[in-house]
Amino acid sequence: MKDIALHAKWLIEAPLTEVFNIITDFEKWPEYFPKVAEYIQVVRREGNNLEKDVTAKSFGRIFPVKMKTLSLELLLPESSEGTVIDYTYQVTIHKLCLHIVAQPLIGWFSMIYWQKAVIDELRRLEK
Repeated sequence: MKDIALHAKWLIEAPLTEVFNIITDFEKWPEYFPKVAEYIQVVRREGNNLEKDVTAKSFGRIFPVKMKTLSLELLLPESSEGTVIDYTYQVTIHKLCLHIVAQPLIGWFSMIYWQKAVIDELRRLEK
């Protein structure tokens, strides 16, 4: 197995509280971000740790996922221009044959997809 970290930053020209309220309302993600989530239920919260049952969408596919996440994977520092989305996601690659191409291929495609499916939706908050 090989772990890779996917990381990107974006600026949303909207107040931190507006961005935070949407991005942390996980069970409404299917409404806010229909390209990435069909269903989300938070089944357990412990401090910054969440466990979620998810029916995820990615690249035109739908699949069930049990997720354990640390809410600090998504940092939302406020700037004078709005809110910065500082996103890091740890992915474990199980197939040996994918280790060589995983970082550039998965990282590049995933972040572009995330931008189109989530960030562009959040940009609707911009005034």
